[in-house]
This record gives sequence, structure tokens and C-alpha cells, in this order.
Amino acid sequence: MLNLSSNIKFIKGVGEKRAEMFYNLGIFDVDSLIHFYPRKYEDWTKTKTVSQAQSGDNVTIRATMITPVKEHMIRRGLTLYKCSFSDGEDVIGVTIFNNKYLAQSLRIYEDYVLFGKIEKTFTTATISSPKIEKLDTGIRIHPIYPAAGKLTSNAIAKVIKTALENLEEIPETLSSDIKEKYDLISLDDAIRKIHFPQSEEDAYKARKRLIFEELLILQLGLFKLKGNKKSETALRIYDDYTAEYESLLPYRLTNAQSRAIRQCIDDMMGAYPMNRLLQGDVGSGKTAVATGLIYTVIKNGYQAALMAPTEILASQHYESISKILRGTGIRTALLTGSVKAKEKRQIKAQLIDGEIDLLIGTHAIIQNDVEFCRLALVITDEQHRFGVKQRANLAQKGTDVHTLVMSATPIPRTLGLILYGDLDISILDELPPGRQEIRTDVVDSRYHSRIYKFVRDAVDRGEQAYIICPLVEESEEVQNIKSAEQLAKELSETAFKGYNLGLLHGKMKAAEKDNVMRAFAGGDIQILVATTVVEVGVDVANATIMVIENAERFGLSQLHQLRGRIGRGNKKSYCILISDSQSENTRNRLLTMKKYSDGFKIADEDLRARGPGDFFGERQHGLPKLKIADMLEDTEILRLAQQCASDILKSDYNLDLPENQGLCKSITAMFRNTQY
Repeated sequence: MLNLSSNIKFIKGVGEKRAEMFYNLGIFDVDSLIHFYPRKYEDWTKTKTVSQAQSGDNVTIRATMITPVKEHMIRRGLTLYKCSFSDGEDVIGVTIFNNKYLAQSLRIYEDYVLFGKIEKTFTTATISSPKIEKLDTGIRIHPIYPAAGKLTSNAIAKVIKTALENLEEIPETLSSDIKEKYDLISLDDAIRKIHFPQSEEDAYKARKRLIFEELLILQLGLFKLKGNKKSETALRIYDDYTAEYESLLPYRLTNAQSRAIRQCIDDMMGAYPMNRLLQGDVGSGKTAVATGLIYTVIKNGYQAALMAPTEILASQHYESISKILRGTGIRTALLTGSVKAKEKRQIKAQLIDGEIDLLIGTHAIIQNDVEFCRLALVITDEQHRFGVKQRANLAQKGTDVHTLVMSATPIPRTLGLILYGDLDISILDELPPGRQEIRTDVVDSRYHSRIYKFVRDAVDRGEQAYIICPLVEESEEVQNIKSAEQLAKELSETAFKGYNLGLLHGKMKAAEKDNVMRAFAGGDIQILVATTVVEVGVDVANATIMVIENAERFGLSQLHQLRGRIGRGNKKSYCILISDSQSENTRNRLLTMKKYSDGFKIADEDLRARGPGDFFGERQHGLPKLKIADMLEDTEILRLAQQCASDILKSDYNLDLPENQGLCKSITAMFRNTQY
């Protein structure tokens, strides 16, 4: 008999050579083998007759072999085997390619099941290279595995079948109460049925159990990671100054903004440090929320810090926040790389003496010689632009400080709790009144001359425009795509000759990039040709047009981020996506941008198209790789698993109870290689 830790090579029919093939799939023992799930099934239980089948369909037909196999050698290395079957009414001609073993195993007048694509004419029916099994071996649902090289799906299925036949009952990991409450079958039953279900119901129940358990283990691991990072803080906030802050604003906060501020204040009034993600679409008012928290924290006698990824964004925050806080007595300073040495020294001295309440800046504020005297709140904007280490470095400027990370990158709601397992989440899901919807159109390059005239007319009215390219410079590997450098040069000599045209891309030095953006923000540059470096950029209220070249080369969420750079003022704005792709899928994907303005809906579509791995890079964020659960499709099971995980940890936080030991081992295994 085998056990879960038995090496794969000891399973009958494997051996050293084939074991190497399994190792390449990440399968080393029986445990990893039985958790290598089918990607789909071929249902052989639903049979058809030849007359019922449509030409070109994949069908299952019960038939009797009525002629012996004839061998035809076409050329060296290619042999065809031909024979005929009958379903009782019609004859089916079968051709087998290069499979001598199968051809020799067939016996005339015996009953078989054929599975394959049927081709029909008025007088004939044929199937080439069908899968063939004896009828009496039992018609069933066949698992299809991700094959690799010489290791076919059938070969994998045979090895798994042998392993399961020689494996004693698989130990249970869930308590009877959980299985009963959530209507789950046993783990042993689920593993056997996921590989070899006898019905669709079998496969459904097996998937439900295995998806639930995988998401439960993930949630338990993330909840524990979040809990383990918590230690009590002395920086508790006792007085809420939100009402006073709101009286400073020339507008009313949205319900979503008020809710987010309340959630954050509640956190900061608790015994543990706030550790929260503020996620909102472009223009949803995250800065107003952040300023509200800054106001309350400083009024409670503490300091606050806000870190932005670029100098110009830090400057913009400084200007907008200073404007709101003018006359309140709150002392604010801006610290970036371009601040002169003398002024830097002065800011650092005032900071440690408590003469500065709020410090806004770039990564310059996490340098070793920047010290605070009573830092309580740390805010990072566009947190995905900073490494986890940079975020931690800022938090370490104080002791058990409250942390808020802000992001305008829309993440599907269902993924938020997974991706940011160490953070609580507040979502701004409504835009402030007065924000205009941006008109979006999808066209091909034949429209270039009309688009350029449209841009010229807007610029002549005093407006500004972006033209976005996917590449910085020419690439031999990518044909028919103009780079930002090439396009800027060409347009400055043709369509926009006489206009002030600027160029911005990621290979430019930071100071150079800032100078270009300042010139654009100040109106000196009328048309800015750029790469995605403007995705997280400064607000230019006068920019009303964005033209995106080769739009098919961008993800939907990235296109949405880019589009968010316009429509910041009160003028009607336009986003024009240009693509010559002939792919229907690509066109439909781009039309999603025309259909939706809600970044969360767009993120859902992006996730559906690209999958979670491509969407945010599992390894980058330390998200464990899931084997069976689908983040988008299994949202209801995810909700139940989160509820179950919460209940388990309330009664047994350390998972010490005997019924939770299996889960404890599974968490360790799942998070073993995770850098959280």
C-alpha cells in the first residue's frame, strides 16, 4: 500500500524515467499527485447515434466493430489503421494514426465506445483518431489533465487511478460540524470523485468540497498573518475631529468618503494600529479622506506623514492639502529630492522638535536621518509603486503607527481580501458630484488624420492632450508599432508642427520627467506624447483628450488608469483607443472601455480575460498559488470560507484542537514559499 508521502516513482507503471516527467510538473509524491486536478472532463455518459450527431461535433457513440483492422503504411514513420463500426443503424469509418497497440487490441464483433469528432456527408460518417474503450469497462466521465511533453493526459490518469487504488483512506481535515454546516462530502470522497466522477453531480460535489477547503486554508492563513502582525499601540486617538474637518471643505463629502473616514477613525480609536487599504477609482476623492484623518490625528497631538511616488505628485498633495488646512494652525512641510540642502536640514530639525505636524514627500522622507518626535499616522499614495520594504521603512519612523495605503488601481472586489490579506479595506465606490463621464471611442488607424484635427481644434481652444504609446523606443521584435520617441519626432514635424509638443517616458531621469510634467501642468506643453509613465500622474484639469496608440497592448485596468488622467476639470473629455487588431476578442475587450466607466467593473472584466496570475502577479504579492479555486467564479464559496475561517479562529485561534490539526498542516504547506 502507498501513503501520501510515498515517492511518485514507487507507483506501479512509473519508475525512474517517468518520475522525472512528473517532477517537471511539480509532482514528487502521492500527495501532490492526487492534488493535480483535471482541467476539464470528457463526458462519455451522454451517447448519440450517428443520425443524431451533427458533422463537426465531438460525440460519444456506442458501436460494434464490424470489419477487421487494415494497415496502411503512408510513409516511413506514419501508419494508418482503418476499420468500420456500426451503431445498429449506420456505419462509421474509423482511422487510427500510428497507434499499433490500440489497433491490435480491437476485436471484430465486440462492443466499444468511440469518442471523437464526427465528419458526415450524405452517404458516409467518419471519425479520425477517436478514443476507443470496451463497452463493458464502464462508460464514465474521463478526466483531462494538463499534459506535458510525452506525459499525456491518459498516462497521468492511469497513474492517478493506480495510486488511488493502492492508497488507504485519505485523512480528513475538516470537522464533522463544518462538513454538515456547509454540506460538504469527505476529503477522501472528494479526491476520488474529482478524478473519476461517475456523474456530473459527483464532480460538482467534489469541486465544491475542494474549492471550499482551499479557500478556507487561504483565509485562515491570511487572517493569522494579519493577527500576528498586530501588537497594541500607545498611539490611540481619543477625539474625533471629522465634523470640524468637514466644515473646512467647500463641498460635501460623499457617503463613501464619510464611511471610509469613520472606518479609519474607529480603527485608530482601538487598541491596535490601523492597517488599512483605501481603494477608490480615479477621482473618487481619496486625498480628501486622507486629509480628514491627518486633521484628526494632528488635533490629537500627533504627527502625520504622506509619501507619494513622484515629486510632482508629492507637490500636488502638498498644495491641495495645505489649501484645505490653511488657517487651522497645522504646520506642513514638503520634502523631496530637489529641496535644497539647507532647507532639508531645517525641515529635519523642525520635524524632530515637533514644529512640523505634517510631512509630505517622496521616498526622501524614509531616509535614515529623517526623524519624527510623535509620528502616529503614515499614508502612502499609489502603494503599488512602492515596495513592501519602503512602506515598512516609513512605518518604522514611529512605534506601532497607524498605516493607510491608498490605491487608484481598481482591484476586483472579490480579490481585495485575498490580495491584501494583511490589510483591512475601505472602498470609495462613488464619485464626487460634478465629475464628468469621459467619452471613449475605439477606432483603427484610418482615423488618424481626423483624430489629429480633433486634437488641433481642442488645443486651439486652449485645451491640452495626451498621446500614449506602448513603447519608449524602436524595437526590432515588435513590428508596426511606433515608439514614443519616433511618434513625437514625426508628429512635431507633421500633424502638430508649430505646436508645443513634449515627450515623457520611463527611461528619462526623474528630474527630467518632473520638468516635463510641470511644463505640461503649467500649460507650456500643449500636447504630451508619453508612455504609461503618466498612468500615475499629476492632475491637469486642462487636459481633455487622450489618444492611446496600439491600445490592444495594454490591460483594461491600465487603460482605465490612463483614461483617469483626463476629465479632471469641468470640460467635456475624450479618450480615443486606436487599434488595428483583427481579433474579435481584442475588439470586444477594448469595447469594455467604451461600455464601462466604473473601474471595478473593468477590473472584473480584466480579471476574467487575463486570470488572477497575470492580473496582479501572484509571486509579486506573495499570494499562494491556488490549484482548483477560481477567484472570479467561486465568490460565493469564498464568502462562506471567510465566514468559516472567522468562526474557527474565534474558538481556536492557534488551531490547537485535534479537529483543526489537519488545517494547521495545510496552512503551513500553502504558505511555505510565500513572501508575505
